[in-house]
Amino acid sequence: MDCEISLTHQADARLTGSVLSAQAVPYVRYLVAHRYSVSSIRNYLSCVVHFSYWLKKRRDGLHCIDELLVQRFLDGHLPQCDCPGNTPRSRHQVRAALSHLLIVLRASNAIPAQADPTPRPIRDEVGRFDTYLVQVCGLATATRSRRIGIVREFLVEAFGVAAVDINQVTPQNVYRFVINQTEGCQPSTAKIIGSALRSYLRFRAVHGDGVQALIAAIPQIAEWRLSSLPDVLTEAELEQFLQAFDQQTATGRRDYAMARCLVDLGLRACEVAQLQLDDINWREGTLRVTGTKMRRQDMLPLPPQTGRAIASYLKDGRPMSSSRALFLRHVAPRDVPIGSSVVRVAVRRAYAQCGWGSRWTGTHILRHSVASRLLRIGTPMKGIADILRHRCLDSTAIYAKVDTSKLVAIAMPWPGSTS
Repeated sequence: MDCEISLTHQADARLTGSVLSAQAVPYVRYLVAHRYSVSSIRNYLSCVVHFSYWLKKRRDGLHCIDELLVQRFLDGHLPQCDCPGNTPRSRHQVRAALSHLLIVLRASNAIPAQADPTPRPIRDEVGRFDTYLVQVCGLATATRSRRIGIVREFLVEAFGVAAVDINQVTPQNVYRFVINQTEGCQPSTAKIIGSALRSYLRFRAVHGDGVQALIAAIPQIAEWRLSSLPDVLTEAELEQFLQAFDQQTATGRRDYAMARCLVDLGLRACEVAQLQLDDINWREGTLRVTGTKMRRQDMLPLPPQTGRAIASYLKDGRPMSSSRALFLRHVAPRDVPIGSSVVRVAVRRAYAQCGWGSRWTGTHILRHSVASRLLRIGTPMKGIADILRHRCLDSTAIYAKVDTSKLVAIAMPWPGSTS
């Protein structure tokens, strides 16, 4: 077998006589192509052998394998497994191994594609709504995904498997759905739910449906955006944050370069994750940002310290890969671009290193800090909006409140107080 993967005689016998015997070689080749270590491949293959032994006892064929059967194996068999031999029983490891197995089986058409449990009428309606969000609203993928998920849940609750007929929905249905969904949520999250439903009803209005009463039934969520000061890091805290990354390791150099993009340019985590090698113009000293919320392309100056951090990562940290993504995974599966979660995890790890783990968790405070720093050095509000790529100055107005020294100079004395 590839990569010199050897199993015990008992495990090899189980695999040979199972419905998965013909899938072992493609499975190993898949893991090798994604640059898993030999020990990881051996462990994952042992998990597949365990699963195949269970399938044989149940007399399940290859066509029976899907997410539901895997879940049944994890929830029903694994906790009370009494299979003989040194059988893998780690839920985390087995789940990962079988997730890869499903990918391999579907790639070879050995099992059908994963079925969408959403009823067909609702699936079609959600597809039309998604097209509207792309072509009319121009929303980014993450925003569309969030809205579609909320609307799908609303439609399933309202119609089940029946055809979608918006005329059958009452204002009470809309109000009850929003109230139930927002129970225990932060105001900002509750507003997202209301906005998603309002967006869908406006989509129906475009098609001639009378939904004014339904839109009016969506409760308004009270949230005052400018009621509090945004959290920002001081210059000393920013320096401490940047020093928390171990630049002696490849992963540390990658995480430091990502952090410089957040601290120096105010990029969002998703924008950092979507950077490509071709987005950097080293000769002109610019960085193109394409993964923005408004699906635009923006050109930003590349600060020297940010460029040096990226260059150090490219020279001594980035794995060899045919991918054009700037930042790659450093653990298997390699050669795969990172997701925004990798950026957030790196930042949270640095917060913990600084002793701030219980105080901050997100990356947006770094974006706030960029605006605060620009404001302190006298950058006009329009300039800050351009760097943060805000289309409306109202989005930047919140940062004006962090300049407390200037606010004190113009503040009126409190009535009845001594000046």
